[in-house]
Parts: sequence; C-alpha cells; structure tokens
Amino acid sequence: MSEKLLDKINYPSDLKLLKKNQLKTISEELRSELIDAVSETGGHLGASLGVVELTVALHYVFNTPKDKLVWDVSHQCYPHKIITGRKDKIRTLRKGGGLSGFTKRAESEYDSFGAGHSSTSISSALGIATAKKLSNDNNSVVAVIGDGAMSAGMAYEAMNNAGAMKSKLIVILNDNDMSIARSVGAMSKYLARLLSGKIYFSLRETFKLILSAFSKRFLKTAGKAEDMLRNVVTGGTLFNELGFYYIGPINGHDVNNLVTILENVKNSNHNGPILIHAITQKGKGYKPAEESSDKYHGVSTFNIATGKQSKSKSNALSYTKVFANTLIKHAENDTKIVAITGAMSSGTGLDSFEKKFPERMFDVGIAEQHAVTFAAGLATEGYKPFAAIYSTFLQRAYDQAVHDVAIQSLPVRFAIDRAGLVGADGPTHAGSFDITYLSTLPNFVVMAPSDEAELVRMVNTSVCINDRPSAFRYPRGVGIGVELPNINEVLEIGKGKVVLNGKHIAILNFGARLYECKKASEILKAKGITITILDARFAKPLDEKLILEVASNHEAIISIEEGSIGGFGSHVVQLLSNRGFFDKGLKFRSMTLPDKFLDQDTPEQMYKKAGLDCDSIVEKAEDVLRSNVVIAKNKSKNFS
Repeated sequence: MSEKLLDKINYPSDLKLLKKNQLKTISEELRSELIDAVSETGGHLGASLGVVELTVALHYVFNTPKDKLVWDVSHQCYPHKIITGRKDKIRTLRKGGGLSGFTKRAESEYDSFGAGHSSTSISSALGIATAKKLSNDNNSVVAVIGDGAMSAGMAYEAMNNAGAMKSKLIVILNDNDMSIARSVGAMSKYLARLLSGKIYFSLRETFKLILSAFSKRFLKTAGKAEDMLRNVVTGGTLFNELGFYYIGPINGHDVNNLVTILENVKNSNHNGPILIHAITQKGKGYKPAEESSDKYHGVSTFNIATGKQSKSKSNALSYTKVFANTLIKHAENDTKIVAITGAMSSGTGLDSFEKKFPERMFDVGIAEQHAVTFAAGLATEGYKPFAAIYSTFLQRAYDQAVHDVAIQSLPVRFAIDRAGLVGADGPTHAGSFDITYLSTLPNFVVMAPSDEAELVRMVNTSVCINDRPSAFRYPRGVGIGVELPNINEVLEIGKGKVVLNGKHIAILNFGARLYECKKASEILKAKGITITILDARFAKPLDEKLILEVASNHEAIISIEEGSIGGFGSHVVQLLSNRGFFDKGLKFRSMTLPDKFLDQDTPEQMYKKAGLDCDSIVEKAEDVLRSNVVIAKNKSKNFS
C-alpha cells in the first residue's frame, strides 16, 4: 500500500513542499482522515468538512503562524488542527486531557485566537492587524468567518471600523448556505482571478491617477461607473460600502483556484481590507452529512459506512424536549405565546414549536442582543415572549437584559438551556454564570428545576408572570425519568420545598444537583449524620422564611448550585449575615463551580473536578461538622 501524502504532513511547512497539482489529493486525504477521526470522537463534522480545501489553500499560501489565521466560529478548525502539528492527537478531540473542539491559544501557536462563540473574528483580527502595523510587522492577518456568524451585529461593527481604518486585513466569508452552482463556471473563475490580480489593482490605481487631472465631477462619475461595473459582476455592494474590496463569489472547493486568488491577494499592495466570498458546502464529501438536514453540524460517534450515530438510550425525555413540549401545550391555549431563538431552533427544541406555530416562532439568527430586545418589544404589546437561549450565549445580551428588560420590568421569559457544565464542548459553552448575572438584577424571577417535572412547573409559572421578567435554567441531557405534571400546576413565587428532614446539617439545593444530594444523604446517614434537604427552586426571590427557619434549627448549612461564585449561595449568605446568624455561630459552606474554567471532559468527570458530585457533598458535610468542637444539641424540627 503506497504511503499517503498526508502521512508526510505534520506542519504547514511540509504542505508547502507539495506541488500545486498535489493539493487536490491532499485535500481528499485530509477529508477522509477527518471523517475517520470524528467517527470515533464525535464533534462538529459538517462545518469542518466544508473548509477542507480552504484550509489547505490558506496554509499553502500563507506563512502561518507568523501570518495569523483566525477561525470563526472555530468549530470548523478540525482540518486546521490536523495539519498544524496535532494530527497524532486528533482522536483525543473533545475528550478529557485531549484537544479542544475549538481553537485554543494555549494549545498551539497556530491558534491565533480562541472562538467558541461566533462573530468575533473580524474584531480580533483587526486588533492583531493593528498591533502588527504599530510594530512594523508586515505579516498577513486572515479571518475566516461563516455566513451564520455574519448575521451578528459585531461582525458589521468590526467591518465598519476596519474599512474606516483602511487596515491591511483579509476576511474570507465562508458561505455554506447557498448553492455553489452559480460560481463554478469558467467565467466566474476568470473574473475572480482578474479582480484579485496585480494587474487589476494596478490598472485601478492608474485609472484613478489619470482621472485626478480632470475635474472632480468627472472623477466622481468615472469612479461610480467603475464601482458599478465591478458590483454588477461581483455583487459586493454591501462590503464595498463598508470599505472592503470584494472578491467573489468563488468556489470554495476548487483548491487550485483558491490558491491562485489567495496568492494574488497576499501579494497585492491594495490599501485597505479585502473580503473574499467563498461558497462552500457544509458536510462536503460525506454523503450522509450532505443529505442530513443539519449537514452533521454536531454529531456523536458514528458508523462511517452508514452514517448512523451512536445515541445513548434513555426512557427519560431531555430537559430541552420537556421545555418545548410544555410550551407547545400552553401555546395551543394561549395565542399570545411566541418563541424566539438565535440560530438554535433545533438545539433549544423550538423546531417542534415552529412546526405547529410557524407564524409565532422567530429565529433571528446569531444575534442574541437583538433577540432579547425584540422579545422586550413584543412584551410591550401584551405578548408572552419566550426567549430560548443557551446560558453561554445569553452572556452576549446582558446589557439588553438589564437595560431593555429589567429596568422596564417587561415580562420576557428566558428559557436558559445548557445550564451548568456541558461536557465535550468545554468552557466556551458551559452555562456557568447566568445565576449570578441575572440574580443581581432587580425585578427578575430566577428559577432552576431539580428534575424535569419541576421544569414543567416552572414553564407553567412563567406563563403566569406578567408583571416582570422571569428565567428558568435547565441542564443539557435527559432527566431522571419522573412523571410529568399537567400544565396547570404552578409554583408560588419565591417558595421552596423540604425534600428530606434531618438533624445535623441543612443542604439548600438550587437546580439539578438534588439527586446527588439525596445520594449523599444515604452515605451520611450510614455514618450517623442526618441532613435536611431543601429544594430552593428560586434564587430570586429567595424563600426567606424557610431559609431563616432552617438556619434557626441547624448548626450548619450548605448551599449547592451549578453556577459560579456570586449566585444563589451568595444571596443566602447575604440574607443570613444581615439577620445576624453568623454572629450566633451558624456554620455555612457554599458549593459552586470553582473559580476557573474547566476543560472538556465527560459531564461526570467535570462535576467531580468541580466538586459538585455526591462524594464532594459528603466530604463538605463532614468538613463542616469537623469545624465544630462539639455538634450542637439537636434543635431540628420537622418541616412541612
């Protein structure tokens, strides 16, 4: 069996030793290796398959890592990782101790900027390019941005700034949402080469120089004619108006043509930013991905021959599905209920809502800031908007949550998916901070269910909250399989419940760690330690009456939540401190996510590392008891 070209490629310097006519072969081998690796690890396959040729061309033409390459969103970076010194580790992708599923500066010098969220590339690349200019560094800076990421306002803010600065910056728009049929012809290739070549750049500058001797009126008219002609050919009016020289659209799978255009752009002396519009196909080269509705955007491990993915079997519904199903039931009875998401209709479960109520479902694209204020506008007119947004993505709309929603006390309902740790997606996608950043806001109701039945009750409750904003956060994955209540069961605002009565310690649980608390209670009971468990349900408003009663009758309290410092536990501490309980000797411990970003791993391992599993709860309980010389006499009561 002959040796593959890819076997010889460990770094981009090896790639540059190939002849141009070998690049198609290396692209095919790279695609095959990518499919094989992701079949074992799972991950974002479709996006990476779509940029294979583009990745090869970029590293062939540019001198990375001195030339800087920024990927956006960087889940399309798997081919980049394979040819930048990480080929032997690619089967550790998204695993504990392995490669991140995104670019990561700490992982490789070829990863110029980390990006798990979208639309950051042009801003960061502009910063890098400006730094290079200040340092008299003439190396190139290239940002690759997906068409979905182009739906976010941040991308246009950056383009507007780059155009005004006339920065030396190359942006590649990876457009995988359009048919490539209109850009594969010989004329399209010729025009793209022509418009990117030195001759055209030189002629245009010469044309302007000659015209400068004529009247301003003639110069303006001639300039308009030249721009109009090029816009008719290229369709780049929007980008031209933002100050970018537009090239395209071009076939993003013709690696040799890509190389020619990139070489022309790299060697041009154009004064200002350039945008190359490349049409690609998500899932390119793997039939199951090409035929899938989501082009295999995110996959578990799968069988290469059939494309069938390995799915964990569970009789319980996912929290996402429970939310969507409950919202649909309410929407059947209430025409004022509308749903909003930011390019995550499938991930949030709202694709099923859209099938039943297409006119009441709004996918606004990757534009979380707009999504929140759009929801606020709907709320002013008496509608009941549910904004379903991942916790990590809602961070991008915090000002809107404050200024447009909370200050005006508008009844926007936030369905916060992927709360807590998320496993293989790692720190960029972990829902770590929403309890903290929402519970600080006046007028907000902040809830977290301990199981899927409680989630139903919280959706029900939020439907009824019409005088202020509300939020309920829930984890990724399946529930524990409990029976679901009907849509008429609502919670009293700010009211928790007692799950278990004990004598020695009270555990205040907020969210889906309740099951771990119950397991810990059995272990502690065997050691002669009994605990009271409260399911707080609300981080805001707190059930002050119940918390103060428990504090009066226990020697120690432990709070636990799947969120950062500053959340539920901090509000409990504030309450107890203001009421003087710590002066009376009450012991308190708070269990939160650690004050650091946790790398990807299995959820079980991540919660163990975070100190939020059953064993950690047992250890914390024993620790707080050891801190007392003598366990205070039993003051515990039975609570109802």
